[in-house]
This record gives sequence, structure tokens and C-alpha cells, in this order.
Amino acid sequence: MENTRKFNTVLDTIAWGALFLLWGITEMFTSLPDGTGALGVGVILVSLNLVLLWKGLPMNGFTGTMGILALVLGGLLLAQSFLHLSFDLPVFAILLLVLGVILLGRALQLNRNEA
Repeated sequence: MENTRKFNTVLDTIAWGALFLLWGITEMFTSLPDGTGALGVGVILVSLNLVLLWKGLPMNGFTGTMGILALVLGGLLLAQSFLHLSFDLPVFAILLLVLGVILLGRALQLNRNEA
């Protein structure tokens, strides 16, 4: 139990350090394309949860959800930057759809586990 708590603390500290490094990099290099920071945050948060899963520990639903949303947001912003679309992507609506799918998936998973 104590080892698990210590591991979680170390992992959280690493994730926070990576987030601050990413924030500093995106602030320093303003020439990075839109979405780079969001994509990086998503990678860090999803990686945090994948390490927990790999170690057999429960994943954090909040950071997992925020990580997926950040990945989607970063991907959409990068797509807008690089694809030069003639229309605006409905980013907020797409994020709401992704959040809805995540919440419904979790509810279905909980329901399946109880049955």
C-alpha cells in the first residue's frame, strides 16, 4: 500500500514536471503551430494513465478524460493549421461529442461490470 502511494506521488510529480516543461516550451517558441500545447498535454495525461494501467493500478478518470479531450483538441487545431480548410471546424461541438462518448462508454462499462 505504501509503495503504491509512493509510486503515485512520484508519477504525479513527473507528470507535473512534464506539463511545466511543455508550458515553458510553448511559451518560449511562439512559432509552434496551434494545437501543439494541447496535443502535448494530452500525450502527458494519457501516458500517465497508461503507466498506471501497466502497473495494474486504477486509472484516474479525470486525467484520462482530460487527456483524451486535449488530444482531440490539439489534433483539431493542428488540422486547421496544416490543412487550410475552407471552413471552420466546430471544435467545441466535437469536444462535447467526444466527452459524451467517453461518459456513455464509462456508464456502459460500469453496467457490464455489475451484471
